[in-house]
Amino acid sequence: MDHLDAPRPAAPKKKSWCRIPDIYVVLFVFIALAAIATHFVPAGEFDRVPGPAGRITIDPTSYQQIDPTPVGLTDFMLAIPNGLMGAGEVVFFTFMIGGMFMVLRRTGIIEIGVDKLTRRFAGRGILTIPVLMTVFAVIATIIGTQELALVYVPVILPLMIALRFDSVTAAAVALCATTVGFTTGVLNPINTGLGQQLSALPLYSGYGLRILAFIVLLVVAIAFVMRYAGRVQADEAASLMARDPAEDDKRALYRLESQRPALSASPRQRLAALATFAFFALLVYGVLYQGWFMMEMAGLFIIMGIAVGLIAGLDTDEICAGFNQGFRDVLVGAMIAGIARGVAVMLEDGQIMDTLVFGLGNLVGGLPTLLSAIGMFFAQLGFNFIVPSGSGQALVTMPLMAPLSDMLGVTRQTAVLAYQLGDGLGNIFYPTSGYFMATLALAGVPWQKWVKFFFPLFCVWVAIALAFLIFAQATQWTG
Repeated sequence: MDHLDAPRPAAPKKKSWCRIPDIYVVLFVFIALAAIATHFVPAGEFDRVPGPAGRITIDPTSYQQIDPTPVGLTDFMLAIPNGLMGAGEVVFFTFMIGGMFMVLRRTGIIEIGVDKLTRRFAGRGILTIPVLMTVFAVIATIIGTQELALVYVPVILPLMIALRFDSVTAAAVALCATTVGFTTGVLNPINTGLGQQLSALPLYSGYGLRILAFIVLLVVAIAFVMRYAGRVQADEAASLMARDPAEDDKRALYRLESQRPALSASPRQRLAALATFAFFALLVYGVLYQGWFMMEMAGLFIIMGIAVGLIAGLDTDEICAGFNQGFRDVLVGAMIAGIARGVAVMLEDGQIMDTLVFGLGNLVGGLPTLLSAIGMFFAQLGFNFIVPSGSGQALVTMPLMAPLSDMLGVTRQTAVLAYQLGDGLGNIFYPTSGYFMATLALAGVPWQKWVKFFFPLFCVWVAIALAFLIFAQATQWTG
């Protein structure tokens, strides 16, 4: 055979210098940098005192340097195991919700629900996006539970795929909507309520400006998600998940189901669907009136998976197999949620967390009056990388920022708004946010691809946040 007819070797694939490293690499680098910082940043601490509702907060006038305790090789080696233990609540919750939804999948009731919604919205599927995002955002701004995105994604993912969108769209609908609601916090007890309590402000005062911020941020988010979803619906190659084998499998599964004759539920499936709604009603009641959080929700999901499975006619082996498959599907996200906690573990072991808070306060205090509110926002946005918990960040930073705002000529109401915006917007950008990374895992969206999708919206949101803070500072907003 002529040598010209021989197959040519494939050209080597060029590596992009702009490619974001794997999330494990990113988190390991952050953990290493935090460990190194403990050898150079002075150790320090604030005194802890009882705060609102029995919570422990800091005395902003009590900062003092202490003997350094830089982390050693053994501490660094234990950062990830300790991070997984420290984030055990998020890790366990992620596993339980993944297992429960896989059991529901095996009962067939999710497929039946998706089939009915797909047929109802055929030809106008894009309208599901503003409807769902508005509902999710309103719920989050009232009860303040961003983590509900973990519940929403497995439910809406089959629908988004069947309507010819993609997994990024499903993640965006849940994450962007809940973030807008949580961040603006019109009646959110976790950030607005606690922040105002720590700042000695009337509870939920200043709601007018917060409602306006809610509307503006939500409208921008809906427009951004709809624009992306419209491109994907018109051309699958425009999807950030194009050529992803797992995404192709989801398309084949959910779109094949939507092309079949209309599905009908058996009597047992109808009872299982009713039981599912009853469990979700119990979930909402527990969150709103009993103070349930991830552990209580995870326990409910275990019972829900077993009960609904049995009602639908699954035997115990099928239920166990469903849980096992769900555990495998969310394993990466659960691991990432725990590994991300390792950054805070290093800073806490080295006793430099309070030093960073004290330094941020001094940095903001050195800014011109007009820029003080903006400085508070960026200080909170930066600190959110280390402490992604809204209540945790409030308890650490607001006792310092509230009296600092008095000295800087910034109203305490503006200081609370700067905390809310700085805390909330980073929660679906930073890989140290456990619930966020777990939600991406449930959607099957790599963090790198999410960043490529979300970063333009993040920049617009930051610009909007700055505009609101400049207005609040210029008008000396008190609510």
